[in-house]
Amino acid sequence: MFLKPGCEEEYEKRHAALWPELKKQIKDAGVKNYSIYWDKDTNILFGYQEVEEGAANTQDVSAADEITLKWWAYMKDIMDTNPDNSPITIPIQEVFHLD
Repeated sequence: MFLKPGCEEEYEKRHAALWPELKKQIKDAGVKNYSIYWDKDTNILFGYQEVEEGAANTQDVSAADEITLKWWAYMKDIMDTNPDNSPITIPIQEVFHLD
């Protein structure tokens, strides 16, 4: 995902006050662990989610619920988004894993 320059503080502020209904929806959707990392040199945001087997990740547009759509609309002014307000994301392939 891509954060617009100058929006770093606002992004952190909004996530620090994450809506309770969104937090519940994420957990109810099967997400067990969700972290977002920010590369300050590129303004790239890297989201990492661990989901229960068979669950969709919360960036899956085809599985977006009303609360997620509302959040995306709320965040579109500080992130690069698609026409449907979903964050522009680039799927990446895992090339190494160690348990």
